[in-house]
Order: sequence, then C-alpha cells, then structure tokens
Amino acid sequence: MRSTAASNGRPAIPAPAGPRGPKLHAHRRHEFGQSFQDGGEHYDRVRPGYPLDSVEWLVPEGAGTAADIGAGTGKFTALLVERGLDVAAVDPSTDMLDQLRKSHPNVVALEGTAESTGLADSAFDVVSVAQAWHWCEPLAASTEIARILRPHGTLGLIWNQLDTEVAWVHRLSRIMHAGDVHKPGFRPVVGPEFTGLESHFTRWEDALTPNDIMELTKSRSYYLRANDATRAKVMGNLEWYLYEHLGFVAEETIKVPYVTQTWRASRNSGPLPR
Repeated sequence: MRSTAASNGRPAIPAPAGPRGPKLHAHRRHEFGQSFQDGGEHYDRVRPGYPLDSVEWLVPEGAGTAADIGAGTGKFTALLVERGLDVAAVDPSTDMLDQLRKSHPNVVALEGTAESTGLADSAFDVVSVAQAWHWCEPLAASTEIARILRPHGTLGLIWNQLDTEVAWVHRLSRIMHAGDVHKPGFRPVVGPEFTGLESHFTRWEDALTPNDIMELTKSRSYYLRANDATRAKVMGNLEWYLYEHLGFVAEETIKVPYVTQTWRASRNSGPLPR
C-alpha cells in the first residue's frame, strides 16, 4: 500500500446546507446493514485496510484508550492496536466479531451498535467509526458516543473510497455499485455533543488482480442483497469492463486508487444535551 496525505483545516471545509452522502431511510439503512451479518471471513480477506496516516492524524497525543464502533472484522481496529491503545471493539455481527477476535485476542469485543454500545461512561479518549457511520442514525449515535467519551475526547469517522476522480475508477465504482462514494462537498452529520468537525484525506493505491476486484464487489451490500440474476449481471459487466474494455489479464496486478476520508470532532466539555 502506498499513501500520500493531504490535509485541510476548518476554514477550507465546504459547508453545504445538508449532507451529501448516501441517503437512506432508517428501514432501508437497517436492511442493507443486515447484509453484513454473515460472511466475516470473506469480508476480512477481500476488503482493504486503512492507511497509517489516517490513524496518525486522528489520534491525539497522549490518548490511551479507544473504542472502535462498527468494527467489523477489525480493519481499523488493527491500526488502533498498533498505535498502542487499549481498544474495545463493538459490532452487531457475531460472525464479524469472530474474525476480529482471531486477529486481535487482546481486544475487548462486544456485540452492540453505535446507538447502544454497552460500554462504560466516559471511558475512552477516542471513538472511531470506520466504514459504518452511514449505517447509523447519526444523532442517536452521537449521543451514545458522547456518553462513552471523556470530555474533549475525539470522535473519528473514516471512509475508504475508490478514488472516483480517476476516470476509469469512476466507471468501475458505478459497475460495482459502490454506493458509499461521497459527492463533492460531503460533510457527515454529527450531533450537538461535538464541535470542531474537520477533515483529512489520504490518497493511496491497493494492488489487486481482476479476480480480487470481483471478490471485493461480492463484499458490497448491493451485491449481498441482490438476487442471482442481478449478481450475474454485475459480474458479467465487471468481466467485460476489466478484460475487454480495459484490457487487463487474469493475473495482472492493478494499482487501484483509493482515497481515505478521515473526519474528527471533539466532545464538548460541558453537560451533555438531554
């Protein structure tokens, strides 16, 4: 993995009237989120990790404890552990957590959600939510995360995305139905418990074969929820695009551009809203 970082401070962040990420009603959000209940081994094997630059920017000096919410199989948890933090991981999927426990036996892993973590009050310096905030109800999740954070603690929201500023990758994302690719001006919604929302972007490349890209597509919520006919259509379109249109060969290594968006905000020091 190769990464280059680009950071922007608060004044440079666009402030549109509302969020521009995927728009999902609560029922639809739950329905798509349920698609990740199983398949933990496949998810862990095919999904990319995160660049070290992301956690270095997110975690403040002196932090000792972190909770990774929506941790899945532990892709971001791994960076928190490597950083030397005492980590608790929360996810609604038993299957995902089983994979996390295999890789990180010293991490406290609990079934729960961002809206109901089951963790203690004011116990953490950092709470991260990687590749999962769009599955959460943001205001309820903000309230719960503020409860488990210490005053001035850091909330981190992280997304790995295909770099759709690259033309061939933009078309690839459409064929894969990579629905979590944010539009320009995206700004995540957080509750009034947090202040000073700011962002950091890391551009990097993941080395994949065409088959790796197909397996990655199979880990997407759209594919997991689709019927057999839709799945076959997606795979057929991918084969045409990768082999016939782009001219890749089966064992060729393709440098797939990614961008990781890391957002952070600080928990207010005063009494939490009721």
